[in-house]
Amino acid sequence: EYQGLVKHTGGCHCGAVRFEVWASADLHIFDCNCSICKKKQNRHFIVPASRFKLLKGAESITTYTFNTHKAQHTFCKRCGVQSFYTPRSNPGGFGIAPHCLDEGTVRSVVIEEFNGTDWEKAMKEHKTIKNMSKE
Repeated sequence: EYQGLVKHTGGCHCGAVRFEVWASADLHIFDCNCSICKKKQNRHFIVPASRFKLLKGAESITTYTFNTHKAQHTFCKRCGVQSFYTPRSNPGGFGIAPHCLDEGTVRSVVIEEFNGTDWEKAMKEHKTIKNMSKE
């Protein structure tokens, strides 16, 4: 469907939440050190909302927000796993946890540290993150 992209599938630990996402086979992962990402080790790649589809489990998802309430930290009510969320940096897209993808579609992973403890400065200085949820 999307030229040059791969359909990845994934979900939470218990299987209540399942999704598909179109992204590169070579993933660019952000490792954020903000207060919540550091505690839950939230490493993620960002895609536009149009490339994400929840296959099942809407009723099994709950949401946590704090501070500006722009980031929507969604997770499975049953097992507690956050397999995707709506990041503050890209409210028009999704942050996908690469470790929640099913095996077989990821070719490589590059991890970039993101200084979320100084979020405003990091966003201002970062060249590409603001546009990652755009088509």
